[in-house]
Parts: sequence; structure tokens; C-alpha cells
Amino acid sequence: MVISGCSGGGKSTLLQELKKRGHRVIEEPGRRVIQAGGATPWDDLPAFLLQAIALAEDDYLAHADRAGWTFCDRSLIDAASALQALTGKPCLGPLCSTYRYHDQVFMVPPWPAIYSNDAERRHDFAAATEEYQRLLRDYPAMGYQVRVLPMDEVPARADFLIAALNGENGQLDA
Repeated sequence: MVISGCSGGGKSTLLQELKKRGHRVIEEPGRRVIQAGGATPWDDLPAFLLQAIALAEDDYLAHADRAGWTFCDRSLIDAASALQALTGKPCLGPLCSTYRYHDQVFMVPPWPAIYSNDAERRHDFAAATEEYQRLLRDYPAMGYQVRVLPMDEVPARADFLIAALNGENGQLDA
């Protein structure tokens, strides 16, 4: 299950809450690439995106056969979408046909009140919003159903997500 959307929109915090509730969580590939000393988006964006895609592929393969929900902080689709936008070369479609996540994707919207930079996030809010708009276009184009999470307290966001997966609040479990 992918949780994607705007950088700084609260994905990682939401995933910490889901982990606290006993769910499996896969941390964001891009952050792990940077933390491991790999390429960075500010020094070599194409290399960074390729490393994030490779790591997300490994994550997918390691968790694909597990029962129950595994929540991903982003997916290889995020990095492939960025790489395709950067280079103009089609990579999103081929990757999406090989690595298929749950049809329902949850997106965190741009939320200026909680946005902040850190060691792995150096771009500004405008760039984060542009990223969100691209992902909001690309996920449905790859056949995913996007559900935007409400701007709410973390426990309420987690409750909303779990309720949607359980077929409550108008979203059927697929």
C-alpha cells in the first residue's frame, strides 16, 4: 500500500503512527539513499532517482508475498515519475507493469502549516507542490485510484486510511 504525495506533507509521520499500530512499514527509498551516502538530488538527480528506483524494487520484491498490509513511504513510481519528467524518457510505464502495488494509493496534499526542510529535504514548498501535482497526474495514469488524505491530526489520518482500507467511508477494499 503506497502513501505518496507532497514532500513535507506528513507521510513519514503517518507511517510512524501505522508502525506504532503494528503495521509493516517501508521507509522512503530516497531518504535511505541519502542517509547511506548515495547520490543526492541536489548533486546528481538522475543518479539519485536511479538509486531510489533500485532500492524501491528491492523493497517491493522483499515484501510482495507477505500477508497483510505493508505501507510504503513512496514507491518506485514516485522516483520513476520524477526521472521521466526530468529526462523525457519513458520509464514509468515499463516499471509500473512489472511492479504493481495495491490499486488504492493514498496521497498527502501540500500542507504549508507542517512543511519544513531537513537534511534530506532541501527543496522549497513550491517544488514540493509541483511534485504533488505530477504524482496526482501520474498515479491515475498508471491505473491507480488515488485517495487524498485529510489535513488532520496524525491519529485521525491513520484512522481515515484504515477505515478506507476496511471499506468504510465510501472506499471499498480491493
